[in-house]
Amino acid sequence: MPTWLIVTLIVIAVLVILLVVLYFAGRKLQKKQDEQQSLLEANKQTVTMLVIDKKRMKIKDANLPQAVMSQVPKFSKNIKAPLVKVKVGPQVLTMFCDEKIYDYIPVKKEVKAEVSGMYIVGIKGLHGTAIKKDEVKKGFWKRALEKAQEKAGSKPVK
Repeated sequence: MPTWLIVTLIVIAVLVILLVVLYFAGRKLQKKQDEQQSLLEANKQTVTMLVIDKKRMKIKDANLPQAVMSQVPKFSKNIKAPLVKVKVGPQVLTMFCDEKIYDYIPVKKEVKAEVSGMYIVGIKGLHGTAIKKDEVKKGFWKRALEKAQEKAGSKPVK
């Protein structure tokens, strides 16, 4: 057999083994995530809070309590996470936020939020009104893209 054929077969075998390992690891991680999600859903409460500020920042720079910082793995301390500074009653807290709802949280407004521990799971407007996507503040690049599409005469992408 030619050398190139042997090398090709070895590379294909390694790739197949790698795909199988990734498949089973992905299934295991998916199962773990589903368990954590069901735990969050079981422990959530509805709380009225005033949103002071929201930022994506490194966990180690967020001024979180020492008890929380000791539970965060070392490699996760440098990852930027969506954090929201809120006032719940007389306390001012920094809370983690779900990435899906981070853009919907209005700043300097009072909202009803579904909270599980220090993690904001869901958000509603005050008195049960839903917060619409239109209320989300658009960034510089989204505004520039919309202006360019408007000048070109096409519909803006949402």
